[in-house]
This record gives sequence, C-alpha cells and structure tokens, in this order.
Amino acid sequence: MYRPPAFVENDHDKIAEMIRSYPFGVLITCDQGRSEVTHLPFMLHWDKTVQGQGHAKGKGKLIAHIARANPQWQYFAHGEEVLVVFQGPHAYISPSWYTNFGVPTWNYAAVHVRGTVRLIEDEASLNAMLIELTETHEAAQSEPWIFDIDPERRAHLMAMLVGFEIDITDIQATFKFNQNRSEQDRAGVIAALSQSPDADDQAVARLMREQMTSRKKARTNE
Repeated sequence: MYRPPAFVENDHDKIAEMIRSYPFGVLITCDQGRSEVTHLPFMLHWDKTVQGQGHAKGKGKLIAHIARANPQWQYFAHGEEVLVVFQGPHAYISPSWYTNFGVPTWNYAAVHVRGTVRLIEDEASLNAMLIELTETHEAAQSEPWIFDIDPERRAHLMAMLVGFEIDITDIQATFKFNQNRSEQDRAGVIAALSQSPDADDQAVARLMREQMTSRKKARTNE
C-alpha cells in the first residue's frame, strides 16, 4: 500500500478497532497471474504485536468462511500468501473548509493484512466459527438470533461452506486525516464533516477529533 509517512498508522489497538468496526473485507489471491477477489466478513483474533519498520508485525488471525461453490478456496491448499483489505470510513474534503490554501482531497482509513491461509475442515471448529460470527453481529439486536438449528439443516449448511483462517504475517494501515495540514485546517474539516448527515462523514470527523486529542496529550506528556 502507498503510505505517505504523515498518514502511517502503527498503533495496533487502533488498527484492531478499525478491523472490528469495519469487518467486511476484500480477500485477494493471485494464482498464475490471475487475481481472484471475494468480499467476506472476517473476525480478528489479535495477539500482542511489536512495532516494526513502518508497519505492525506480530501474531494474530483472521477467521472467515467462503462458499464451497466459490473456486477461490481451492487456492488455499497451495499455502501461499493472501491479502485482505479493510476499508474504514472515508469522506470528500473540500478546500473551502481550510483556513489556508488547499486543493480537494479524500480522507480515509484503510488496513491491508497479509498472511498464510489454512482450511478449517473439522466440523466442530467450523461450527464454533459460525456461532462466534453470529453472536458477534447479533449482539446489537434487541432480540439476538441464535445459531441453533436442527442437526440436518446444520449439516447441510456446513457442507456448503469452507472455513479458513489466515495467520497474519504483516499489517499496513493508512489513516489519512489531514495530518499534513495545520491544526486550524483540520478543525475546519472536522466542523464541516460533523454537520453532514452522511454517516461516513461523521465517522471521519470523530476519528480526526480523536487523533487531534491524542496528539495534544502526547505533546503535553513530552
């Protein structure tokens, strides 16, 4: 991923929060020069990481499942690297919101995860994965749906799916939030986005506000 230094994000807690908040990722594989892409929800199992040279490195897993009818899963048996892209909130930025001269741009958060993939083939592990995925995304419902279906239907469903997990080898994140602009310019962007009815605009404003606050605290503690 192209990452200008001003926009590089290495805080593994913030990266993990971004993935969990926007878990619908893009799985990309390349076999004999041909790329295959599938859009899937992922679960992140995160271990302690250490900060590397411009990116976060460490142990962790992404867990998901794919339709058995989708031929992309057959690539997993090769044991080669895969890429998963997570797109966070993004918003158009008008230069009219700046105090100083500027040009139109786009603010966004994106995370690229690379790793090696292996199949989850035993029934108990696949069943546990489906339960976890369901409970995670049903948690916000007033009456959460429970993954408790009769054995025959369950067996039929799982026969149609292929579970897999990706052992994370590298994570790169770009959080482009006008860090290269003055504090006054960023404040103007936050004010404008906060007034927008668009959920992404408001999410970008919130993240920019949090980033400015953390930077001020860091300067105070220096």
